[in-house]
Amino acid sequence: MDHTDECAVRIGRAETDSVDVLADLWVELAADQRSHRSHLRADENREQIREAMARHAVTGGLRVARDGEEIVGFVMFGLERGDFEQDDVRGIIRNLYVTPAHRGRGVGSRLLETAETTLADAGAARISLEAMAQNERARRFYERHGYAVHRVELEKAVESDTHSKED
Repeated sequence: MDHTDECAVRIGRAETDSVDVLADLWVELAADQRSHRSHLRADENREQIREAMARHAVTGGLRVARDGEEIVGFVMFGLERGDFEQDDVRGIIRNLYVTPAHRGRGVGSRLLETAETTLADAGAARISLEAMAQNERARRFYERHGYAVHRVELEKAVESDTHSKED
């Protein structure tokens, strides 16, 4: 890793005027995840993610990596808000993305660390995130940062069955 490259990238809060650029980066992320069997449609969800990013920018749950003025990565996160009481307050990292040209320079690690620190400061005792099962590179990245499998999601395609339930 070139230390100069790593230091040139700054991590900071996202501003609402950057959500269009960030939505475009999320579309790249979602399109890439299709190769790992994600069902998310990238372009069709651009407006929904743009709105979510705007909310996260306002509430402080969105950080960006900048190389000069260019946004080269982002992380979106927040505290879990659910219907059930749990033993611990849980932080959720929803999306983390670094442009291909900036990968391998520590940018993703710095974004992840920033999100973890911010979540811990907000009261999170645990932090969770998701990665596609077939995305070995992402899974190895998170494992190197101390993440371990906690819950496994199983899925199958629903096939048209011409047999009766009694067969």
